[in-house]
Amino acid sequence: MSMLDDIGGEASLRDLVEHFYDLVETLPEGSNLRRLHARGHGVDHARVEQFNFLSGFMGGRQHYKEKHGHMDVKLMHAHVPIRKEDADNWVLCMSQALSDEGHEDTLADRLNTVFRRVADILVNDVEDWETAGTRR
Repeated sequence: MSMLDDIGGEASLRDLVEHFYDLVETLPEGSNLRRLHARGHGVDHARVEQFNFLSGFMGGRQHYKEKHGHMDVKLMHAHVPIRKEDADNWVLCMSQALSDEGHEDTLADRLNTVFRRVADILVNDVEDWETAGTRR
C-alpha cells in the first residue's frame, strides 16, 4: 500500500493540494510564495503540477514524470530564489492543510518530516529577481 493509498487516493490528494494552495493564497505566510509563483506560471498552474508531482512522489501514477520526463525537485526549482523562510512557510501551509483535511496521524507526521526535508533541500542562493543587480 502506498502513501497515496494511505491518504485516501487521488481524490483526497487533490483536496489536500487545493486546500494547501487556498492557504497559500490567503495566509500572510503565503505572501512570498504567491510572489514567487506569480513570477512563474502562477498558482493555478502550481495547483495542477503539485498534484501531478505528489501523486508520483507518494507512490501513485507518475503524472509529473509522464508530462515532464523527470521527478527532480531541485531541477524544478533551480531558477527560483528560495529562502529558509519560504521553506518554513511552505511547510507551515502544508502542515495546516494536512491537519485541516483530517490527516493528523502517523502518515501526516511522516509526510511533514519528508516535506520538511525536501523544503530544506530547496533553499538556495539564487538572487531574488526583484533585488538582482541592486547589491553593491
